[in-house]
Amino acid sequence: MTTAHNTTPQYPFTAVVGMDDLRLALLLNAVSPAVGGVLVRGEKGTAKSTAVRALSALMPAVDVISGCRFACAPAAPDPGCPDGPHGTGAVEERPTRMVELPVGASEDRLVGALDIERALSEGVKAFEPGLLADAHRGILYVDEVNLLHDHLVDLLLDAAAMGASYVEREGVSVRHAARFLLVGTMNPEEGELRPQLLDRFGLTVEVAASREPDQRVEVVRRRLAYDADPAGFAARWAAEEDALRGRIAAARELLPRVTLGDAALRQIAATCAAFEVDGMRADIVMARTATALAAWAGRTNVLEEDVRQAALLALPHRRRRNPFDAPGLDEDKLDRTLEEFGADEGAEEGTDGDDDPEPDGPDGGPDGGGPDGGGHPPQEGGPEESPLPPEAELPHQQEREAPQTPPAPEKPEQAEPESAPQGGAAGEKAAVGATEPFKTRRLDVPGLGEGADGRRSRARTAHGRTTGARRPHGALGKLHLSATVQAAAPHQRARGRSGRGLVVRRDDLREAVREGREGNLVLFVVDASGSMAARKRMSAVKGAVLSLLLDAYQRRDKIGLITFRGTGAELALPPTSSVEAGAARLEQLPTGGRTPLSEGLLRAHEVLRVERMRDASRRPLLVVVTDGRATGGPEPVVRAARAARLLAGEGTASVVVDCEAGPVRLGLAGELARELQGTAITLDELRADSVSALVRTVQGNRKAA
Repeated sequence: MTTAHNTTPQYPFTAVVGMDDLRLALLLNAVSPAVGGVLVRGEKGTAKSTAVRALSALMPAVDVISGCRFACAPAAPDPGCPDGPHGTGAVEERPTRMVELPVGASEDRLVGALDIERALSEGVKAFEPGLLADAHRGILYVDEVNLLHDHLVDLLLDAAAMGASYVEREGVSVRHAARFLLVGTMNPEEGELRPQLLDRFGLTVEVAASREPDQRVEVVRRRLAYDADPAGFAARWAAEEDALRGRIAAARELLPRVTLGDAALRQIAATCAAFEVDGMRADIVMARTATALAAWAGRTNVLEEDVRQAALLALPHRRRRNPFDAPGLDEDKLDRTLEEFGADEGAEEGTDGDDDPEPDGPDGGPDGGGPDGGGHPPQEGGPEESPLPPEAELPHQQEREAPQTPPAPEKPEQAEPESAPQGGAAGEKAAVGATEPFKTRRLDVPGLGEGADGRRSRARTAHGRTTGARRPHGALGKLHLSATVQAAAPHQRARGRSGRGLVVRRDDLREAVREGREGNLVLFVVDASGSMAARKRMSAVKGAVLSLLLDAYQRRDKIGLITFRGTGAELALPPTSSVEAGAARLEQLPTGGRTPLSEGLLRAHEVLRVERMRDASRRPLLVVVTDGRATGGPEPVVRAARAARLLAGEGTASVVVDCEAGPVRLGLAGELARELQGTAITLDELRADSVSALVRTVQGNRKAA
């Protein structure tokens, strides 16, 4: 855990150059935590973490009851506080905390831990608070939130939605308040969050490094000045920080008086419907965001521009239907929807005699908020820093880089010759589009692993069905109650038991052994040679690999992509959690040339060797997509068989997807699968709903019986 308590001043929030959407989203949540937090998506090195950490210094200080580990407010203490009930104890003021959740945190570290030994032997609820308790009434910052285990993200977002955390262990439960501003950052290149989890973040923003030289110069200048003298740099920005802190406090005070009229509500509902957003959370978040925007602008009425800005912040990440969809919003469609459902009376609703709907600042709003309903935070220039001109300070929306997404799949075109002559190299052919992806059969790794939680292969995991009990190794995990009682029962007389309670000692404790499913490293080795170059055939192959990529995303796997053609093999995508990157590489894949199958297998062997050293617990699954032909170089068939046996000798689980087509089938892919000691399936059998796959399953069940 890291909190904002250190001797070195934080980099000032007002000194952050550009990134208007990010700063606005953070400030809106500071004004109204009910907005639901911010997810910041962007490439590495874009000051995401710097901006988030700087926000904590702007938050108002909070009053807490002295000695309460759960930061109860003196005016309204939590009636269910584990440290309560609170009397008229001393009150202390402390800065707003910013708590950081490490990627490798355990469940107990997040939600807290119960001392099961004391609970069983003494009947005492001995609770050690976790990070959710530390973050109550503060900021909870999760860097690389997309790398957290799914169950931790679920716990985190449930607590953020309910404002409370619940810890239950074998019938002993503790509840405490957990209301915080949730901020997550992520690099999309390292993998996406599930759409269900994306929806739990109120707002999302995309950040990218500016391509404007002047702005980049200013970023470097300010950073070097801060590194040379943090205290002096912070002092130069103190006035701007105080002004922004005061504006946040004023907006918080004004927020309850902001009126959301029927016209604005109609625009919100129509916008969510027009963009086909699932559920009602988007409507609620948009309403809260538009209200916060009005308060930030110093108004008590919500205008159309507030609704528009709220849509740009609250809807892009809620429109993703699959991991290959890039987040984003068609702004022309948004403007048409707002115009269609706009109403002239919207500007009149919610006003009263004490508030002037016209901006009263020199730039069109309080503190220069601008005429756009508070759509951008002010751009400050430090007293000793050379401020940029407005046009350089504001990054243009069209310059921001969105994650790449594959173009729409092409329809298979007129077929080209299916294979190149065996004696000569085929010319390189342009990339073709993939057919529509489909639901695939589950391909898994045999045996029982111990890798990271996922949804593919059987494994011993922290979550799943209980299969046994064992003595705990280190800290006690999930208690196996009956095994613990059985271990303690024979010793009750010797321990002098006299009452009804069970005398339990640490040696008696048993933890549950659970079996669930793990995520694997799925390494694709794709044949891109001339024998695969026919357009219909390669489109089908790409569609199959795209389907497997989607399956890998859903099963929480890491993926890698090797292609081979011509004279060698290429690692097109090193192992990563980003299926979008895999889809992009696949879409751009050219074909043609000979079939160096052995080179592809040897490259796979090297990649897997390196990955075993990095993460020995993550078991690999090799998926070779080929027709089984091997050409080029001396003894290509012999070398391919030798490379396959090398992989098999190391116990690599493998599947060969047989892409051979035509009335005459040579069965070369099946021979390769036998050398790999793996399984061969056809493209048709890869489909989860194929008749041939069903027949194979039934036959396999009969043989097992």
